[in-house]
Amino acid sequence: MQPQNRGPPGRTRTETMSCSWGTELWDQFDNLEKHTSWGIEFLERYTKFVKERSEIELSYAKQIRNLSKKYQPKKNSREEEENRYTSCRAFLQTLRELSDYAGQHEVIAESLHTHIITELTRYTQELKAERKSHFQDGRRAQQHIENSWKQLESSKRRFERDCKEADRAQQYFDKMDADINATKADVEKARQQAQQKQQAAEDSKGEYLAFLSKFNQEQNQHYHTLIPVIFQRLQEMEERRIERVGDAMTTYAEAERKVVPIVSRCLDGMTHAAQSIQPQMDTRQVVEAYKSGFEPPGDVEVEDYSTSIRRTVSESSYLNNRGEGGRQSRRNSRGKLWPFIKRNKLMSLLASPLQPPPPPPTSPSPGGVANGPQSPPPTREPITQRLNDLMSSGSRHRKQCLRSLKRGLSLKLGSGPEDCSHLPPEQRRKKLQARINDLNRDIQKELDQRDALIKMREVYERNPGMGDPSSLDPGLEEVTHTLEKLQLDLHRHQGWLAELESRAAESSDRRQSGCAYDSQATTPGSSSLNQLNHINSNPVNRESPDGSYTEDHSTEHHFKSRSTEFDDDFDDEDPLPSIGTCKSLYPFEGQNEGTISMAEGELLSVIEEDKGDGWTRVRRNPDDEGYVPTSYIKVFLDSNAKGAMTYI
Repeated sequence: MQPQNRGPPGRTRTETMSCSWGTELWDQFDNLEKHTSWGIEFLERYTKFVKERSEIELSYAKQIRNLSKKYQPKKNSREEEENRYTSCRAFLQTLRELSDYAGQHEVIAESLHTHIITELTRYTQELKAERKSHFQDGRRAQQHIENSWKQLESSKRRFERDCKEADRAQQYFDKMDADINATKADVEKARQQAQQKQQAAEDSKGEYLAFLSKFNQEQNQHYHTLIPVIFQRLQEMEERRIERVGDAMTTYAEAERKVVPIVSRCLDGMTHAAQSIQPQMDTRQVVEAYKSGFEPPGDVEVEDYSTSIRRTVSESSYLNNRGEGGRQSRRNSRGKLWPFIKRNKLMSLLASPLQPPPPPPTSPSPGGVANGPQSPPPTREPITQRLNDLMSSGSRHRKQCLRSLKRGLSLKLGSGPEDCSHLPPEQRRKKLQARINDLNRDIQKELDQRDALIKMREVYERNPGMGDPSSLDPGLEEVTHTLEKLQLDLHRHQGWLAELESRAAESSDRRQSGCAYDSQATTPGSSSLNQLNHINSNPVNRESPDGSYTEDHSTEHHFKSRSTEFDDDFDDEDPLPSIGTCKSLYPFEGQNEGTISMAEGELLSVIEEDKGDGWTRVRRNPDDEGYVPTSYIKVFLDSNAKGAMTYI
């Protein structure tokens, strides 16, 4: 399809493009004034458009940055812990790329403001001044030609008037000359007046012709020289304005085109972050984060309720028969049911006899050394009844749950002993390994600092003018002391880690042997059922002639083994860590339950501070601990044990 020529017939494209306002629009001064004014208004409107676009870009970039900042992980928050997951790291990378993306929109806004808004604003002011100057020149030229035309019209009217007066004077002379009655003097006077009027008309004609020639010259110059030049300048000004608008539009597009590669890289970074997500690794991190290392619950032991007669076993039979056989039996038949115990049963254990004795009515004073401080009267139930209640309701499972409750409280409060014994085995191993790594880094820093001080001292010894070598001795001593402390801490943590790993190995061996034993049984509860049948087939009590009951030795042995398991469960509790030492100022006789005796000047370990009741919990050895009056001792707490949690 051939393009149609929409121009005027007979005019080529060259002629159309080479038209001039001076020749084509010589009589359109007012219209050109309106058009150029509209052109400047359009330029200002486009500048305002670019300005509003720049403000939108800035606002958008600000909102994007605030959004990215809002979802950035906070310091010392749980969100930082979430960064171990690949999905969270990918989201964090997306936020970083989004921040860079917002930065590119800020670049667009800055480019628009610098290269378009500022330049067009300045150019608009220059354009207004140039347009004003051109139209002032045009108005002066129009004013001059109008004044010349007025002079021509004035001379033309005067010439016409003089010609008419000369005709009238000539007609009057002819009349007087033809009148025979007129005197010669009247005729001569009329003749002179006619000549004067004729001369005035000739002079007016000359003046008129002079003004006419001048006007024609000025008019020719006005319409062929002055106005074309002015209009040509206006045309050039308009073309420059239009070209400047085109350049601004090009700059507008280029400002966004320049950031397209960087924006593409940001989007590619977001895509790469999304592709880096690994679901299997995230699920593995869940295992690493929450694995406790505990063994799964074992089989539920049979509890025989078919015996209608309950036996009462003496307190000594529970506390004195703690043999290795009972301990081994407990380990083999351990059933950890703590995940299934209700909360009300857990809280009932908090009032067990293992809690410290209640505070005395008044704090002890050194003046009462002879009689010792008065402990409150025991209000708890006998230990025999407590043991029977615990045994009859699954004591071992409750104690396991109590141990888990204590660990959970320690984790909730964010504190615990230095050896991390409040944590599950697997989490404790990770915590100890992390501390060992931190200690190794600290030791390396101190070693580097010590080496630097030694080298500096050698330099001072070789060049005394640079400094005094003895001034570095305090620093070296401090670094050496810090190194010794760090190495001691490292040795302690390595020992705890080695002990934990050895326990884990033993537990793994026991679990493997237990699996081999269970594979030989027909059903998981077969051994318990056999035990129940054995108990039912053998009577465990008989009545004496006087109506009393006598105990069978097998039954007594059975209760003793259960009491041994109960005691061993409490023995397996991790001992409370020492938080300091104390020295007794006065002797004290611990005659009440929960207290411990001490001699004057004896050194003991402090495992629990005074809670305001006047009693401090101390330990002499792993098997001998209890409460002593706080006013009877002088306490020296370790600096690293301040704020340590007190166990339930």
